[in-house]
Amino acid sequence: MDILHRIGVRTPTPDATYEALTTIDGLAGWWTAATEGSTGIGDVIEFRFPPVGGFDMKVLEARPNDRVVWEVIDGPAEWIGTTISWDLRQDDDFTIVLFRHAGWREPVEFMHHCSTKWAVFLMSLKSMIETGHGAPAPQDTAIDNWN
Repeated sequence: MDILHRIGVRTPTPDATYEALTTIDGLAGWWTAATEGSTGIGDVIEFRFPPVGGFDMKVLEARPNDRVVWEVIDGPAEWIGTTISWDLRQDDDFTIVLFRHAGWREPVEFMHHCSTKWAVFLMSLKSMIETGHGAPAPQDTAIDNWN
């Protein structure tokens, strides 16, 4: 079971999108302001969403302007062992982002919630790159009582 999304970011090259996925400041600008750690291969990035919890991601792959892959090593049980990837390619004036949160064991209700939240945060990524202003947690759109 995988969560899949596709967005187009209006930008002439994938540079800004790649930077937003591979730097602490970039990640804090669109996903959660409570982002810490290091972003090199084998490093761990810590993402916190007070008061509900967070996730620790091990960086598996970071190919400039092409692909980013993480493995979830800590967080909710449904996430541990899953992988999160972004494949980037340029298509005219857009950087196309193919997002995948792969390896869910089953389509539990939490997966439905996470799919919608990933869409919210991917739109935050798009906004941050195109306008300079994202909506990272805690400024993100709440979709239910899980946030």
